[in-house]
Amino acid sequence: MSRVAVMGTGSWGTTFAVVLADAGAKVTMWGRRPEVCAAIADRHENPDYLPGLELPATVTAHPDAGVALDGADIVVLAVPAQTLRTNLAAWKPLIGPSAVTVSLMKGVENGTLKRMSEVIGEVLEIGPERNAVVSGPNLAAEIAARQPTATVVACTDHDTAEQVAAACSAPYFRPYTNHDVVGVELAGAVKNVIALAVGMVEGMGLGDNSKASIITRGLAEITRLGVALGAEPATFAGLAGMGDLVATCASPLSRNRTFGVHLGQGMSVDEVVAITNRTAEGVKSAGAVLGLAREHGVEMPIAEAVTGVVRGEVPLSELATSLLSRARKSELA
Repeated sequence: MSRVAVMGTGSWGTTFAVVLADAGAKVTMWGRRPEVCAAIADRHENPDYLPGLELPATVTAHPDAGVALDGADIVVLAVPAQTLRTNLAAWKPLIGPSAVTVSLMKGVENGTLKRMSEVIGEVLEIGPERNAVVSGPNLAAEIAARQPTATVVACTDHDTAEQVAAACSAPYFRPYTNHDVVGVELAGAVKNVIALAVGMVEGMGLGDNSKASIITRGLAEITRLGVALGAEPATFAGLAGMGDLVATCASPLSRNRTFGVHLGQGMSVDEVVAITNRTAEGVKSAGAVLGLAREHGVEMPIAEAVTGVVRGEVPLSELATSLLSRARKSELA
């Protein structure tokens, strides 16, 4: 039986803990709030993020990271992307020398413009062969209800990818492996920004043609950036690319899409945070995604427009115009 630590007790971390337990692993979660850890350990529930879901008996939680990480073969990282570096620095002495890390995070670090696996490798001083990424059309509420879905486990080392895939292979959760870590990570991070744009135009009252156009051109932006950074084009037609993009842009369960709807209705970022009690990852990473694109000379008009709106530099009324007024060119260019 695999011994897995899940660092983070949010909705996706908790859901993935359920998947791991259903696949046969013994899971200990870490959370910064003792009361949430107590609810998971004592009552087998996480009422703040997944109310009504009974967690398996093989899932427990503790607010002491040392307890959660003790003896873990696999360390799953499910904290907000912009807090990863600080958390890892504290956890580094507690992570076993042969443990495999798994990133569930979909973001780009502000300032450094690094992907999450790059931050993990840098802080923990581990090679890419011990560093895996999980991404795909994985809306937490549906998976928590054990609805069938597929995902991608990406690692440059095939054996590590297989180890992680085996650990999370549940009857309703089908992992595929991929060696293209760059493509899988960028797809997951940038699709959040595209979903914000889709939500914005929906909030503005625009229809399905507008949303379909943004999704399609958004995929083109994601692919351009990924290829510029060395990713394989085929990755973006798969589960981590098109699959995750469609789910995130179309579903009302998507935090980024919903956040964008509120912005499209005229609310500020602070106002949306106040009513939802959380910030969508795309809001935090939009500027970093745009910075990465500029650093590599990649044109990303949707990411540019979303970043401008989020920062208050582009009026919402100019969003649609800014997306559609660019010089004409071939669709395949």
